[in-house]
Amino acid sequence: MPDISPETPPYAQIAPRLRGLREALDLSFEEMAARIESTPDKVALYESGTVEIPVSHLFHTAKSCGVDLTVLLSGGEAHLHNHALIRKGKGMSVDRRKDYAYKSLAYSFIGRRMEPFLVTVPPKNEQELTFTEHAGQEFIYMLSGRLELRLGEQTLILEPGDSLYFSSRTPHALRGLDQAEATFLDVII
Repeated sequence: MPDISPETPPYAQIAPRLRGLREALDLSFEEMAARIESTPDKVALYESGTVEIPVSHLFHTAKSCGVDLTVLLSGGEAHLHNHALIRKGKGMSVDRRKDYAYKSLAYSFIGRRMEPFLVTVPPKNEQELTFTEHAGQEFIYMLSGRLELRLGEQTLILEPGDSLYFSSRTPHALRGLDQAEATFLDVII
């Protein structure tokens, strides 16, 4: 039985669900990696429970395996078919990365074709930027603050009302500017 004390990082609680799903489907690391356009090493690493798991990895695993992302994130099932109303501040926290705060905005809807999140990124130094890349596409709509988004070799500054659609395969990193948080709507497909 895994330790689920308050000190246990969320990714250590999610990892056994990833491993269990792969094993239930009788897939090897290589077969799962091919299914989600990743590498066997990354699949094994994220199942180890020792590192943070990108939400995109969870999204693509859930989508390719025919399960709801909510199952991987929380262990619970989505249950709404017609609509899912999420009140202000009530999204499901997706505490999988220490450098960003994610709130899932559609976690209770069954059969989602996209994953909308409210994301808050703190200010940080350039040396603290963490780059990620993954399969799929993302749409960002800025709500508050100023966001620096490193997209490959480009540096983009987004302000409230700005939007950006990009390939998630391009290495990207984010930070709030002006010693303030930046908040945006992030939709992953």
